[in-house]
Amino acid sequence: MKNILVIGGTGKTGRRIVRRLRAAGRPVRTASRTGGDIPFDLADPSTWALALDGVTAAYMVEPDLRTGVDHEARIPRFVAEAGDAGVRRLVLLSAYGVGEAHDSHPLKAAERAVRRSGVDWTILRPDWFSQNFSEGPWLQGIRAATLSLPTGDGRTPFVDAEDIAEVAASALTEDRHGGRTYRLTGPRAIGFGEAADLIGRATGRVVRHVDVDPDVFTERQISHGVPADVARLLTGLLVNVRAGRGATVADGVERALGRPPRPFEDYVTETAAAGHWT
Repeated sequence: MKNILVIGGTGKTGRRIVRRLRAAGRPVRTASRTGGDIPFDLADPSTWALALDGVTAAYMVEPDLRTGVDHEARIPRFVAEAGDAGVRRLVLLSAYGVGEAHDSHPLKAAERAVRRSGVDWTILRPDWFSQNFSEGPWLQGIRAATLSLPTGDGRTPFVDAEDIAEVAASALTEDRHGGRTYRLTGPRAIGFGEAADLIGRATGRVVRHVDVDPDVFTERQISHGVPADVARLLTGLLVNVRAGRGATVADGVERALGRPPRPFEDYVTETAAAGHWT
């Protein structure tokens, strides 16, 4: 591939993809609202042409999950413009459960557009990121020693963002992933209580998980500035964990990379040693 575009190139998966591609000597362009090589906003089509100039492969992520947003005007429109600009390979970061979700799901239109694009495509459907405990919404709870989520005793196979990035980098540069949808999970499903305990032991502290009422959790998110529809969506996803949905381990990482996914314990050990929970 001549040039690779990574949308959200400074984000959780994007920066890991960029690191891998640059280490392999691949020419990469990062695009994001702040901090990327190219200023880019999915909500502003005037920023797209410069990002796509000379690009032959692109990694895409939809950061806005609000239900009131016109998602047809975002990834689907960008996919069409990318094809016209000469992009011949697309990799989309989607999410677990999108395939069975209602057509109103924010990522449904994105997946549909990629499949109909007429170019090589790969769709990634990861489960909950392990890095949510260290770089995302659960970090504050871990540092405060109490992780309050409406997940009960439900379990989920947390997937390491490093695995997601490795699959994405391979899909951007190798032909064998064309037309594939990978569900990406870790090697086993664990509960949030076990996850908190593993992190606590690795950091030498007591960290506990506390189950909270879903409505209370939703209102707490809204009070912290999360849009109401996004708060309800996220709560629903966590309640699905409580209900036992999504606990099945998938073979997407192994199919894509020929190796097992990284265990949650390895992520915890390395993250604790790096001081992210200090």
